Formats: sequence, C-alpha cells, structure tokens
Amino acid sequence: MNETAKHDDWLFQQLQDAEFAAEYLNAANEDDDPKTYLAALRKVVEARCGMTALAAQTQLSRETLYRTLSARGNPTIKTLAAVLKATGLRISIAPVP
Repeated sequence: MNETAKHDDWLFQQLQDAEFAAEYLNAANEDDDPKTYLAALRKVVEARCGMTALAAQTQLSRETLYRTLSARGNPTIKTLAAVLKATGLRISIAPVP
C-alpha cells in the first residue's frame, strides 16, 4: 500500500469523528481559495455519510452534489447548510482573531 492510500485511510477514519471533521473544515476555511474548502467538505461527506445518503437527505441528485462539491462548485448557503447538516455539522461564525 502506498503512502497516499495509507494517509487517505487514516483521514477517512479520523473524519468519522465530528470534532475532527469540524476542525478539518475550519482549517480548510483558512485558505483563501474556496476550492480547498470544497475539497475538504467532499472528503468529510465521503467519510461521514457518502454521496448516495447525502443525496437522499438533501433531496439533491448525486450529480448535482458531485458538481457542487467539485473544484468548480459554487454552492448556495442553503445547499452548504444542508450538506453540513447531513454530515452532522453546522455553520458557525466567529470573529477574526
């Protein structure tokens, strides 16, 4: 097994924990490029519920979700909130330190 596969397996296991997943997304949000956040969110979705379950919970098609959570995605706040809720997370706002 190569190092990337080992890391992906480790990350998948860690993202099962809601606290870790929240910190992972918060860290991704520190990057100014929205692609970083969307890639992180997609990994959280894959680890915590999967696209099929996400589609059922959000009533969005899997194709729409794959497109929304891609590097070219541009989710609405409603979609973002629904995706996060389905993964057991929510949006929270904090002041910039």
